[in-house]
Amino acid sequence: MDDARPRILVVDDEEAILETMSFTFEDDYEVHTSNDPRRALDLIEAKGPFAVVLSDQRMPDMSGVEFVSEVWKRHPATVRIILTGFSDMDAIVQAINDGHVYAYIAKPWEPDQLRQVMKQAVEHYRLTVENERLLHDLQTANRFLAAVIDELDSGAIALDDDSVIQAVNRPVREYFGLTHDPRGRRFDELLADKGLEAIREAVASVADEGGEVTYCDIDIENLRFRITTRKLMSGEESFGRVVLFSEISHEPLRRRFHDLVGSWVTAEGPLRASLEAGRAQLAELGEEVKRSAVSSPGMNELAERISRARTSVENWLAVDAAMTSEDFPDAQMLQDRLRVANARWPLGDELPERVRELNRRVADYYESGEQNREAIL
Repeated sequence: MDDARPRILVVDDEEAILETMSFTFEDDYEVHTSNDPRRALDLIEAKGPFAVVLSDQRMPDMSGVEFVSEVWKRHPATVRIILTGFSDMDAIVQAINDGHVYAYIAKPWEPDQLRQVMKQAVEHYRLTVENERLLHDLQTANRFLAAVIDELDSGAIALDDDSVIQAVNRPVREYFGLTHDPRGRRFDELLADKGLEAIREAVASVADEGGEVTYCDIDIENLRFRITTRKLMSGEESFGRVVLFSEISHEPLRRRFHDLVGSWVTAEGPLRASLEAGRAQLAELGEEVKRSAVSSPGMNELAERISRARTSVENWLAVDAAMTSEDFPDAQMLQDRLRVANARWPLGDELPERVRELNRRVADYYESGEQNREAIL
């Protein structure tokens, strides 16, 4: 509750009892009273939440047990206490057994006892609300965490010390074609059911190597995976491990791509001949990606990077050719082509030095309108 003092509701058809209860609790709580249990339900809706409701058992039209049962249905966190005589004990016992009543106070009551029971009931309510808040926060955090983990390109399975699956992410479900939640099953049993004995053996082999992180590569159908295991630690104690599945079918082609574009970034001399040859090499790499028939995040990203590099090279060569062969090329068009080329370059700000010079020369030409038709690349 937002109020500094806990809010309680006392329900009794006798005004004298209500006055006594108000006097008893007014120093510690925000006290509300009602002499009609039906109006008291409306009061709960209008003024709630209430930490505690304290109700007499014998009232016209609705008994105390019936009243607190209705409160329980609508506001289960609110703690419910009954004032009763010994002749009502059968009804009270039934209510307690049904979980609707936290405590009962026998008439006549001792004020100190009543205050103590109320204090315990309010604390019980506070703990209940706090636990609900913590549980809600935990559930929210888990939903966000699961959503983030599902967005990873690598598959991940969390296992406890007995190799029982505790969590899996979306890539794993897609790799293994899982249609049911595998949590609670042993990892090796799941793989055996799916006919993935090669993975089971690979995971077992890297796990047997010891150490906190181990890995190996394995081919499954037309895909290549790197399987990595990492211990899950709490302080110095291991409580399980996570098995990561990284699809690396694109790795050989990716290395060739980065060797090619990296050579342009580090080149110190003329670059045009290398870019013209590289244009054909990029086209061939793109064709190899298509021929691989592998549809994976890594391969798709590589195809995109190759396409971007081809766009950059084509525009750089075209701008350089215009600056070399034309007397007065369109300066705005040259700048536009360079902006496209530089924006598409897959290495970001890591531009080849000759390309940086090309940018400077085009900028100077745009400002002065003068150029000497010299090859820059």
